[in-house]
Amino acid sequence: MPLVMITLAISIVFCGLYLLLARRLQILDQPNERSSHTLPTPHGGGVAMLTAFAAGLAIGHVMGVAWEGPYLILAGGALLLMLVGVVDDLLSLSARLRFALYSGVALMAANALLAPAGGHWLVQLVAAFALLWMLNLYNFMDGIDGIAALQAVSVCVAAALLSWFYAGDLQFLSFCLVLAAAQVGFLCWNWPPARLFMGDAGSVPTGFLLGGLALLGAVEGALPLACWAILLALFVTDASYTLLARMLAGERFTEPHRQHAYQRLSRHWGSHLPVDILLLAINGLWLFPLALTTTLWPKFSFLLVILAYIPLLYGMAKARKLG
Repeated sequence: MPLVMITLAISIVFCGLYLLLARRLQILDQPNERSSHTLPTPHGGGVAMLTAFAAGLAIGHVMGVAWEGPYLILAGGALLLMLVGVVDDLLSLSARLRFALYSGVALMAANALLAPAGGHWLVQLVAAFALLWMLNLYNFMDGIDGIAALQAVSVCVAAALLSWFYAGDLQFLSFCLVLAAAQVGFLCWNWPPARLFMGDAGSVPTGFLLGGLALLGAVEGALPLACWAILLALFVTDASYTLLARMLAGERFTEPHRQHAYQRLSRHWGSHLPVDILLLAINGLWLFPLALTTTLWPKFSFLLVILAYIPLLYGMAKARKLG
């Protein structure tokens, strides 16, 4: 569709221009003992990517897509989180202040999405916690070249296809594809070996958008929540398993580290690219078919979600032994 191609082109150009600016201004991520990269690399590319995403939505409106309130709320929340990331880069906000700001955005979004549908305050609170975890875990998982954008693209494209098959909701489908197009444009610069990093200004809003789309899809009947639980399973499993393992080991889990399964695999294989290819294979050959099956036989959704996570949990346990 033309809107997707326009957004893709805008994202490629915006990210390329930002890369030139970041190099000129020395906005660089310096490698350290916890890094998965070895050379100083421009970061903050999420600003250009999210700006391209917003531009795509605006152009879609001009082209006749009447974005309803919930979609504008999600876009606005993502841009607000992007600004928090920019301010954090400039002023080094405290962890408590960042957490408070993230929580505030998650609570407002959960209320805005669920209250009109009659969602109980307790349900809204649980949804806000899930959004807060999604935006944080996505930040945790943005640790090697390509992985965060690739996950967003594969999940959004899969969600768009499934929603078209399940409910034919063109607005939901279009929003997913515009987000995917913006991520592909960034991925052109972030593909291994990366020339540009997303940074918190990109990873946190992306996690928020994916979590928000999951809630919105469930509320509006565009795509069942079980489908999203399956499509997001790889990132959810790695982040949650690693956090729990570190807590049980008595480690200071709030400190940066390199213990996620994807980080261990990238060190074991000596490259980021095989990990990205593995992510695509798992999402395309395992999780997408299971998510599709939930739309065909919804009464088996609970069992299918469990089935999706079992081999992933086994893989996390095996990866943890790699050191």
